[in-house]
Amino acid sequence: MSRRRISAVVAALALSAAVPVLVPTSSASAATCSSYPSWVAGKAYVTGDIVRYTDGKAYIAEHDNPGYDPVISTWYWEPYNCDSGTPVGSFVVSEAQFNQMFPNRNGFYTYSGLVAALSAYPGFATTGGDETKKQEAAAFLANVSHETGGLVYVVEQNTANYPHYCDWSQPYGCPAGQSAYYGRGPIQLSWNFNYKAAGDALGIDLLNNPSLVQTDASVAWKTGLWYWNTQSGPGTMTPHNAMVNGAGFGQTIRSINGSLECDGRNPAQVQSRVTTYQQFTQILGVSAGANLYC
Repeated sequence: MSRRRISAVVAALALSAAVPVLVPTSSASAATCSSYPSWVAGKAYVTGDIVRYTDGKAYIAEHDNPGYDPVISTWYWEPYNCDSGTPVGSFVVSEAQFNQMFPNRNGFYTYSGLVAALSAYPGFATTGGDETKKQEAAAFLANVSHETGGLVYVVEQNTANYPHYCDWSQPYGCPAGQSAYYGRGPIQLSWNFNYKAAGDALGIDLLNNPSLVQTDASVAWKTGLWYWNTQSGPGTMTPHNAMVNGAGFGQTIRSINGSLECDGRNPAQVQSRVTTYQQFTQILGVSAGANLYC
């Protein structure tokens, strides 16, 4: 298994279902920013609360918090679009389509968690024309589906592998413990150096707190988006660039697990990813495009 890629081991040991938090739907779309209550410093807010800040703009709580400032504490708050009734930069995949794609998903993988994570990489599924945006969203979710058995599994199944993901040659070592860096989340983040890199990029201390990837849905989704948007793995481009620059879905497979699946190494696994991608693009009403295989 490559030390530079996210573990592709399909996970199990699903967590108990988290209580889903609903993202406000069309019922809120008629509201204006002025109709939301003013933010109050020190007042307790729960995930999903919407407030109007002193700048007149609205913000939605990504996480419960004791009244943190929406402009300063961006991990807890996200800008909210008062006209559309969705967070700014909301996903091209609706919640209904997401549920259609993942009818048996673990309750941990909430749609609201995914939407909350989008702010970390604003170019994801927002670059190019409508077809390109939806193709990228479908490609990401198809690979995620393959890695997690349809968003069923949150952590890696084979516990015997857990001690193997600590590289003591790194100067920061493994402060959370020898066995703390096993595969977690939608693209199964693994190895201490990947937790360090992802955490540094996201502004979250995942090296010391790797369990956040299996307890906080937004953090889990952000690690998947981190890999998708910034890492090439065994490929030559990031999966994001593969989709927005027309290289095709096959190159996303190569960047995620090409050393084990591409160039005829495991055609059944490749076909599984491609078939899922085709199903998801059909749900979104766009073509799958060319260059589906690697």
